[in-house]
Parts: sequence; structure tokens; C-alpha cells
Amino acid sequence: MLNATVTLDPAFRVAPVNRRTFGSFVEHLGRCVYTGIFEPDHPLADEDGLRKDVLDLTREMGVSLVRYPGGNFVSGYRWEDGVGPVAERPRRLDLAWHSTETNEFGLNEFARWAAKAGVEPMMAVNLGTRGVQEALDILEYSNHPSGTRLSDLRRRHGVADPHGFALWCLGNELDGPWQIGHKTAREYGRLAAETARAMRMIDPNLELVACGSSSSSMPTFGSWEADVLDEAFDYVDYISCHAYYQEHDGDMASFLASAVDMDHFIGSVVATADYVAAKKKSRKRIGISFDEWNVWYQTAHRDAGNPVDWPVAPRLLEDEYNVADAVVVGNLLISLLRHSDRVAAACQAQLVNVIGPIRSEPGGSAWRQTTFHPFAITSRLATGDVLQAEITSPATDTQRFGDVPVVDAVATYDDDAGDISVFLVNRSTADDVQVDLDARAIGPRRVVEAVGIHGDDLYASNTETAPDRITPQPNTSARLDDGGRLSVTLPKASWTALRLSTTA
Repeated sequence: MLNATVTLDPAFRVAPVNRRTFGSFVEHLGRCVYTGIFEPDHPLADEDGLRKDVLDLTREMGVSLVRYPGGNFVSGYRWEDGVGPVAERPRRLDLAWHSTETNEFGLNEFARWAAKAGVEPMMAVNLGTRGVQEALDILEYSNHPSGTRLSDLRRRHGVADPHGFALWCLGNELDGPWQIGHKTAREYGRLAAETARAMRMIDPNLELVACGSSSSSMPTFGSWEADVLDEAFDYVDYISCHAYYQEHDGDMASFLASAVDMDHFIGSVVATADYVAAKKKSRKRIGISFDEWNVWYQTAHRDAGNPVDWPVAPRLLEDEYNVADAVVVGNLLISLLRHSDRVAAACQAQLVNVIGPIRSEPGGSAWRQTTFHPFAITSRLATGDVLQAEITSPATDTQRFGDVPVVDAVATYDDDAGDISVFLVNRSTADDVQVDLDARAIGPRRVVEAVGIHGDDLYASNTETAPDRITPQPNTSARLDDGGRLSVTLPKASWTALRLSTTA
């Protein structure tokens, strides 16, 4: 067995836990919307055609924020197609995902779903095929109370009160050649600045996200962020990061260390944003909206090719997640929490069916994928302030990242409740690790909860017929002494969550 230590001290606080860290993403892609969150003919559909089983799972998962309507989809989307009488809405070709969009579900339907799910909407505007005027139009329709053509149109559509959408993405992945309306950094940065400036003329309190790189592997990564922010720095609050991970060619060691790449990605974007701030002699600090992240087996879907016709809600990107995927998702959440001083929002992409932690079948059941569990538990337990975790760990060798620590961890401390939550991963596929946790500076008195995800078969998954094959299991090894030291054994290739209390 390997050994590692983790030391916590309440004097070393990173930032308050940001509830927006636990965001998700609903895009008009595959079956995320249709037969995912929306299926009027389903036995469990409510009066708005929304699947109540998926709503229940969304709330259980602890999702706080949902980005909508895309994604690649938004770069060709006409928002006005999805409002008004459903029978009058046009069907359109969706070039992003080679599908037919019926527009049966649109802006107001999403707002109703978000209210029922208890999530904050994060809206995206189309800066691929459209521009400043269309962004102003959707903002006026959505947020202005009444007395103008578009605000009164919303009211005629049955929505008397404005939606009050506060957080907006200025386009999506426009650095990518696959994106409709792909632009250079200077072209996009200028458009983002113009759009942001105009939107703030309607509401100066909006929070606006500029498009960062769609991946840290893009050839323009770094220079894209620098050029975009050089144009738009004064008008935006955040810049986006997007990252997806998968196991490549049986390289499980590198896959389990995926959070090393996320840490580097965040650090690089922060450094670039601060460089622009220094150049502009500004004390403003740009935050990060990590509004697309997940495990996604892109190579498998790329090999499948595009459909030859234009189907409605085809089965696209429906990855079946396993134990290893859940461990990686848990570690990516550790990384996001660790950077809470700069990561202002994050969205796991996507919520249901499309690389989602929730799966559903048309007319059938909905169930939790393995990746559902670390998200739900972290969202529930992470409260108060994020603490810097001082980790001493043996290293393991990886092809992609070289030597990386076997153990990664982050902690949160809620002074008012007296709760300490610790999230840990063991990246070794060969050895268990005994972790000695020194929390004497806080003084925990009891272990309230100790659970984790692991398994002898790292490729085991949950399915419609076996929805609970992989679930969080108690970790009975956790032992706390009277002085505030805890020992816990982390099984090989595992994710673990602990909740300790300072109350008797």
C-alpha cells in the first residue's frame, strides 16, 4: 500500500465555493432536448411536456446553472423560430449536427424548464451567422418588462414577466474551423466587444462571457485569448474554456490524470488574461467560465460519420460511462474547485443523453450514469470556502504528463455549519493508498460521511436494465482520532468524498 498526506488549515482559503461551479448544459443536439428533458407524449410528462423523471434527477444532481441553447447549434440558430404558437414555428436544417430542428422547444419553454429544475439560465447568442442587432433583439424580448415591440411580443406569447436572464455567452467556439461563422481572434474580439457594449446599453449589470479557445490543443490557443481580450477586455467579465477528455489507446494512467491538463489549461488562461490586464494597466480581473467540460469519447463518434439524411433528434454522442470515467469526472471537479478564485462558472456538457450523466429512453425510464454520482455528491457537500490542500504523495508515470501525484485532493470548510468536506482521488491502477489527513487546525470531532466510487472492473457501467450497478459505496476505513487526524484508505483508481464535523 502507498502512503500520502493531506494537510488542511482554515488560514489558507482559496475563495468561497461558487454555486455556479455545478453547472450543466442543454443544447439542441441529438436527444438532449427532445426525449431528454422534453417529451410531451411520455407517461411522466407534465403539463408543459417536460419529463418529470429527468427533472427529479436534475435536482438530485445538484445542478445550479444550465447553458442554453448551444454549443455549436447556437452559431446558426434563429431564436425567434422558437417562440410563439408552436404550430407556426418553422422547421430548420441544423448544420452543426446535421439534423432537422422542429423548434417545438424554444426560449420560453427552456425558461419554464429552468424554473422547475431550480437552475439559473446561462444564455448564448448567435455570433456565427448573426451579430449585434440579433443579440439586442433576444435581450429585449427576454428581459425588457413591456412597452416595446419585442417585449410586448413576449407578453402576447403568454409570458407577462421578463425572464431576467443575467449571464450571457457571446457566441460559441468561434476559433474552430468547424464552427458556422468561424472567425479570426481579432474579428471575433471586435464583434464580441461591439455586442457587449450594445447589450450593456440595455442592461449595464449583465454578466458577459467571451469565447476562449475550444481546446488547449488548438494551434491558436493562448494567442486567441490574448487577441480577443485585447479587443473586448473592458466589456466582458469572463472568458470561456472548453475541454473534453477520454482514454486513448488503453492509456488508463494518462486518462486518470486528466485533471493535470485542466489545471494547466486554467493556469494558462489566467496568465494570459492577467497579461492583457497588465498591458492595459487595469486592475480588473477576468474570470473563467469553464462552460464545457466532460469525458467524451470523440474519436469513436468521429469514426461513425454523419447521418446521410436530416433526422429529428437522432441518437448522437450517447456515451456509456464507466467507473474510470466517474473517477476522472470527480477529479475534474476537484480541479474546478481548486481554482475557485478565478473559475466563476462551469458547465458539464451535457445534461442528458448527449455525453450526459443522465440517460433516458423515449417513452421509457431515466437513470443515473456513473458520472452522475461524483457530481451530485460534490455539489451537495462543497459548502463554505475552498481550502488549499497541501498534498504529499508518491508519483505515478504517465505517457502524456510524465510523473504526476497519485493522490489529488481539495477541501471545503463551512464555518457556520462546522462541516469539512474533502474530495480525493487515487490515480494508481495498481495500489491502494493510505492517506493521513491532518485537520488539527480545524478540529473535526466526527466522520459524518465517507463514500466513494471504485470497482475491480474499471469499465463497468450503468444501463437501463442495470441502472444501479455502479453506485457510491461507504468507505469504512475512515478513522478520526481525538486530535483531528484522520486516516482513510483510497482503493486503487477511485474517487472518495468525506464529510467531517466540528460538532459533537
